[in-house]
Amino acid sequence: MELTVAREAFEDVLIAYRDSGAGESAEVPVLLVHGMGGDGHTWDRFAARLVRQGRRVIIPDLRGHGRSAHTGSYRFPEFGADVLRLCDRLGLERVDLVGHSLGGYAVSWAAMERPELVRRLVIEEQPLPLRSGDEQVTFTRRLPSVPELWHATTSLLRHPRAVLAFDRSMTGTALEQFRKPYPEWWEGLCEITAPLLFLRGGPGGMVDPVKLELLAAAVPECTVRAFGCGHSIHRDRYHEFEAEVLPFLGH
Repeated sequence: MELTVAREAFEDVLIAYRDSGAGESAEVPVLLVHGMGGDGHTWDRFAARLVRQGRRVIIPDLRGHGRSAHTGSYRFPEFGADVLRLCDRLGLERVDLVGHSLGGYAVSWAAMERPELVRRLVIEEQPLPLRSGDEQVTFTRRLPSVPELWHATTSLLRHPRAVLAFDRSMTGTALEQFRKPYPEWWEGLCEITAPLLFLRGGPGGMVDPVKLELLAAAVPECTVRAFGCGHSIHRDRYHEFEAEVLPFLGH
């Protein structure tokens, strides 16, 4: 599958993205957003399927990742703002958003800020932030399985650029944000009007099930699906991922 590589310069960062092109399809475009430490190539298999279904697919590299520029700031809302600015620059009036992990913060923030833009919202394994200072960060934990280790290793071999291009300076900033209360994010959930499909992994995932119940109650239309794998469902359980997400996006 060939996607055109392009870059858009905003006032504080250069964002690279790949675009399958509008073609003749009247379908709503799908924008796929990767997690921290990776790049847009993590979506290649799913993107190819969407393109075969006639959808326009847009895959950005988040700031500090892939072909996008490094920058001096990596706050969660800034990743979401980059998604919105890219949609505006491309003239998108309606879009389906799919985000994994850090990409989940980006697409959820975009859906809160611009609810009229988002038709369908898919969040995969976004670690949910603290709501107040009284809580502790909780991740479910187990050792990765042999298939998960194999997928991780082969992914690194296929796309070493993602590891080399990643701005490791954002790691400390990300951990700090995970550990601090983020009440604004929780308060903004009620602004999401798009139907939300939230995908969580099993014991090796990074989603607190208690907080996930609170999220599901806060978003007007939310469906939760659990998988028996770790943090990267679209990679480690691809066929199950596809079986859930494609019908949700209208296929």
